[in-house]
Amino acid sequence: MTRHIIVTGANRGIGLSFVKHFCASGDQVTAVCRHSSDELDSLPCTVIDNIDVSSEASIKHLKDQVGSQQIDILINNAGIFLSETLDQMDFDTVIQQFEVNALAPLRVTHTLLNNLVSGSKVINITSRMGSMEDNGSGGYYGYRASKAALNAFGKSLAMDLKSSGIMVAQLHPGLVSTRMIGFNGDVTPDQAVVGLTQRIEELNLENNGSFWHANGEPLPW
Repeated sequence: MTRHIIVTGANRGIGLSFVKHFCASGDQVTAVCRHSSDELDSLPCTVIDNIDVSSEASIKHLKDQVGSQQIDILINNAGIFLSETLDQMDFDTVIQQFEVNALAPLRVTHTLLNNLVSGSKVINITSRMGSMEDNGSGGYYGYRASKAALNAFGKSLAMDLKSSGIMVAQLHPGLVSTRMIGFNGDVTPDQAVVGLTQRIEELNLENNGSFWHANGEPLPW
């Protein structure tokens, strides 16, 4: 049976690799982004562009475009990475990261709740930088806190949606070579997606709500 998969932040990086993977698997893919790309446009998917996930009006437009279609996998991938230190603090960028990295996935999921059914999966692409226990270097106030908030939102969603048979996971892709971090990563987006999709397939009601590395390692909150 063909699955319907929605990916946000789909025009490049990990999002684009997700789209390529699921299109190759024969799934129906809806790619959501602010601006499409030539590579995304070349894929056999539906592109919904001009979507700013931090905008309530944009997400309402996304809902209108999706309509009543069932969603089998919702991948909240869109995110931003900015840096603050105590010496160079910028509270505007802290707020911006909260809006995009934490509030937006919650808003997208909440808006599309009626499209999810028993067996659907919500995947939040997070970061181990959102782990309290794993923080050994400090800094990156907005990014760390926004990903920690995303983890908290995802855990609550997992608990609230479990009775409906809907599963939620928080997945860390690894240090991926994307534009967001200046291409200074350990793995390519395609390599990251191999592990991420394995974790998605393994997600069930027993391990629901988990925080995993793409390699399958459970991560500390």
